[in-house]
Amino acid sequence: MSIIGHSEILNSFVRAINNNRISHAHILVGDDGIGKSPLATAIAIKLIGKDENREYIDIVHWTIEKNKSFIGVGAIRDLTEEINKKPYEGDKKIIIIHQGDKMTTQAQNALLKTIEEPPKNVFIFILCENLQSILDTIKSRCQVHRLNPLRESEIRDFLKTKYSSLDEEQIKILQAFSDGIPGKAEVLIHNEDFNNIRQGIIDIFKNISSISTEELLKYEDYFSKFNDSWQDVINIIITIIRDTIIYKEIGDENLIINIDKLQNIKEIASMFSLSKLNDIISIVGDTRKTLEKNVNLSLTFTVMLLKIQEA
Repeated sequence: MSIIGHSEILNSFVRAINNNRISHAHILVGDDGIGKSPLATAIAIKLIGKDENREYIDIVHWTIEKNKSFIGVGAIRDLTEEINKKPYEGDKKIIIIHQGDKMTTQAQNALLKTIEEPPKNVFIFILCENLQSILDTIKSRCQVHRLNPLRESEIRDFLKTKYSSLDEEQIKILQAFSDGIPGKAEVLIHNEDFNNIRQGIIDIFKNISSISTEELLKYEDYFSKFNDSWQDVINIIITIIRDTIIYKEIGDENLIINIDKLQNIKEIASMFSLSKLNDIISIVGDTRKTLEKNVNLSLTFTVMLLKIQEA
């Protein structure tokens, strides 16, 4: 199985497997979409002595039941029964627990004894985003591996390998907005809202100097739609202003992130001075800090636009 990124973690597992010195319990922690499941699966396939990337009966993926938001004691009891069944194809069995940070305290305590004294040749991988939700008693008995965001070159390789139809402009944009998380890049590929938001923000900046305060206040409804994705909106605003500053200051189109919006970037660059663009960056930075305190989203964005208009 070809894994892009996380080479240090993967190589350390391969060495441990080859030397027959692999621990029986592991926690893989990282952002949603960063590649925990593919990495755990690749390690599991190596552990059972296979090469082909397919489903194996001795690799058990344990996930949250449908219509539930947590993993309870009942599910862990069922899992314990599965763990105690002998391997079917070979002599090893791998248990991969997805969203392990969704286990209740009671569920984790129920799993603890199995982690302390697992059956022979059973290996347990707990995948999680929030390590703080895992009990110290569990963490102390597992090896913890933190997955870091992929480098730009790795995200590029991932996109070119999996989505060969993407052109260079699309890849560059996805690299910039994915934060090094392959799963986020994939979401953006299929998310029409992403392009709509970028164009919407550009239109706001093209019009902000000429519209009245009353018209500007109407954007409150526009921003209210982004309650769950306000960080993406902030990042889009920052990249657009960054692109505008770069174009205005050095004119190098190769450094533009939103390259598909180059003509819009040029128009915005002709409307604002470098001094005002730098002021806007500061205003947007302050807005991010305010939103992190869970202040009313649409009102905060409206205040941001008013400050930008007055800058």
